[in-house]
Amino acid sequence: MNGLTMMAVAIVSLYLGYRFYGRWLEKTWGVDENAPTPAALRNDGKDYQPASRLSVFAHQFTSITGAGPVTGPIIAAMFGWLPALLWIIFGGIFFGAVQDFTALYASVKNGGKSMGMLIEQYVGRIGRQLFLTFCWLFTMLVIAAFADMVAATFNGFTKTGTPATPNAAAASISMIYMVGALLFGLYIKYMKPNPQVQLGVGIVLMLGMVALGIAFPMYASTDTWRWVVFAYLFAASVMPMWLLKQPRDYLSMFLLIGMIAAGVIGVFVENPTINMPAFAGFTVNNLDLFPILFVTIACGAVSGFHSLVSSGTSSKMIANERDMRLVGYGSMLVECVLGVVALVVVCAAASNGQLPSGTPFQLFSNSVAGFLTNIFGVPAEISACILTMCVSALALTSVDAVARIGRMSLQELCTPSEAQKKGPVAAFFSNTVVATVVTLLGGLALCQAGYMSIWPLFGSANQLLSALVLTALAVFLQSTGRKGWMLYIPMTVMFVVTMTALLMALFKVFAAMANGTFVFMVHGLQGLLAVALIILALLVVYHCVGRLLKGRQVQPA
Repeated sequence: MNGLTMMAVAIVSLYLGYRFYGRWLEKTWGVDENAPTPAALRNDGKDYQPASRLSVFAHQFTSITGAGPVTGPIIAAMFGWLPALLWIIFGGIFFGAVQDFTALYASVKNGGKSMGMLIEQYVGRIGRQLFLTFCWLFTMLVIAAFADMVAATFNGFTKTGTPATPNAAAASISMIYMVGALLFGLYIKYMKPNPQVQLGVGIVLMLGMVALGIAFPMYASTDTWRWVVFAYLFAASVMPMWLLKQPRDYLSMFLLIGMIAAGVIGVFVENPTINMPAFAGFTVNNLDLFPILFVTIACGAVSGFHSLVSSGTSSKMIANERDMRLVGYGSMLVECVLGVVALVVVCAAASNGQLPSGTPFQLFSNSVAGFLTNIFGVPAEISACILTMCVSALALTSVDAVARIGRMSLQELCTPSEAQKKGPVAAFFSNTVVATVVTLLGGLALCQAGYMSIWPLFGSANQLLSALVLTALAVFLQSTGRKGWMLYIPMTVMFVVTMTALLMALFKVFAAMANGTFVFMVHGLQGLLAVALIILALLVVYHCVGRLLKGRQVQPA
């Protein structure tokens, strides 16, 4: 097997999925191009703001395309390239893209409501409170894992204290991007350029910011960058979408799409040989293919986090319902392409069936940077800076969306039903600034435990969230008289996979207690969160499935 064949099979399969299955879902559920969207009906200049099709796609794509599509396939390659490739393709078409599109569709059809509020409408208030609690805990896990990852990527010094220029340049580009995004947001808001002019200005601005960041790298330690990242997350959570988050996502899209295009072109031109077996066995390095494969490859196949973006922010920007398939279904499949690129390059870098040493980001960055240098003639040091920036952007554009969604989840959690009055405590925690600070402090506390202590739980919680979302969306479809059977297999598979993974994590905690290696900030933290997630998940599923079995019908949304 060679890389060109793998890449071609994946791209053709994903395109056919978008062209036929995505369109079939759209026609089955119905899209009204003339219906006013929540962005237009509730335009508040903050969260609700109509945006162009490309702008919403940019926001959705950059927000969901985090570290997962790079790290997951590279780690999962230990089982062989075939299981990973099949899960990326079939999982992306029939699991992940379906979930993202359905969550966006349900939210747009219900006034831009988030998943928690949708669950209250179609399942009940108890289900809503349980789901929002789960989401809030999950967002803090993501904030901790990704913020720590970004800070480490920006670290301007090696272990020996020598300058790490690619990291420092990536940090500088990111800081310039934040300022550039503010200016670009003001430009779009008040100058109102047409889409073609906006695209041209965005590309020129992006190139200028990258060149300026490479020319003037910023050297600082991981601890310093961690505080800077959290300060940025606060700003991205409380500022209007049009001013910072939306323009930054738009500008970041060029970097990420360019990185994916460089990887795809590199694979087609160099056609690397795959040096990993198609299948290495059901158990590798004492890890079982089930459920590890399906938890490890999350964002590249299906990710519960994506549904929070679809229903939490993207649905409030959709200007026309016809844009939903591209935004919801299409952005997920583009992310799958990135997952396949990561899988191909790491399998090509393997030797005698053994994966190379180094972190997934290092392996991916080195390979794609090599494509830029060998094929496009970009100097090696500039290629390294650009790829480091792209990799950090993967995490940063996701964690700022998560921080905003975490803030909104806590606010919704503290919002009573219409028949109840908001008490002083609920009013305090539902304040935008307070909810943001509390959420970020929770993420910062978890961050102290270290990235490697958080990541194992993140994968399981992320996929479990997908199972809960798919179950809730099945209730929405049934309750509104729409076909929902296409969600039954995905929601069942993901629930079984993730509950198995969480139980396995608990067994490891018990084993550490038994052999005397128990460390509270590692094993204790994992154990407590795993138990909390399992209990919350079981309660949410109980309420959702109970309502699903009742087959309640209401007026279609």
